[in-house]
Amino acid sequence: MFHKEGYKIMTVTAIVLIAINLLSYSLINTYWLRFAILAVSVVLFFLIVQFFRNPKRNTLQNDNHIIAPVDGKVVVIEEVYEKEYFKDNRIQVSVFMSPINVHVTRHPIGGEVTYSKYHPGKFLVAWHPKSSEENERTTVVVKNERVGEIMYRQIAGAMAKRIVNYAEVGATVAQGSDSGFIKFGSRVDVFLPVGTEVNVEINQKVKGGITVIADVAS
Repeated sequence: MFHKEGYKIMTVTAIVLIAINLLSYSLINTYWLRFAILAVSVVLFFLIVQFFRNPKRNTLQNDNHIIAPVDGKVVVIEEVYEKEYFKDNRIQVSVFMSPINVHVTRHPIGGEVTYSKYHPGKFLVAWHPKSSEENERTTVVVKNERVGEIMYRQIAGAMAKRIVNYAEVGATVAQGSDSGFIKFGSRVDVFLPVGTEVNVEINQKVKGGITVIADVAS
C-alpha cells in the first residue's frame, strides 16, 4: 500500500526511467553499460517506491497514551520553553526519520484539532538545534478531555522540501490516523505537559501509530 502523496512522483519517475532505458538500448551498443543503466534505474525506482509506502497500522485507541506520530529514532527528550502556542515549559520528544523510514505522520492522540499552522523557513539539517524554530514546518495541536492539548510539529530538513499537513482546525481526528506526510526525511517534535511520564529513551526506535511514547494514566 502506498501513500497518495507518492503516486505522481512514482508515475513521473517510472516514465522518465523507461524513456532513459529505451534511449540507451537504441543509442548504446555496449551491453554492460546498458545493463548498468537498467540496474541503476531499477534500484532508484525501488527506493522511490519504498519511500512512499504506507503500511496499515492497527492503533490501539487509548486516551491515556500518547503514541509516536512517525517511524524513526528518538533524538531529543528535554524540557524546553515552547513559545509558539503554549508559551510555557513543555517536555519535547523528537523523532528523526531517515530516508528509509515510513514518512506518514499520524495523530498522537484523538480529539479536536485546535491549532494548525504552516511556517515557511529554512532547510537546516533536521538535527540542528534551531531547526525546530527556523526550518519550514507545520504545528498542530490536538485536544481531548483526558490529556488536554498535545502539540506536534513536522519539520523539514536538508532533504525534505515539502511538508503535507491534513489537520484542519475544528476537525475531530482519531488517534493514529493520517495527519500528513514529509517528503524525503526529517523529524517530528511532540510537546507534552511537564510531569508527563515519558516511556521512550534517546536512540530508541519507534513506530508511528504503535509505540507509546508517553503515558498519563498515573
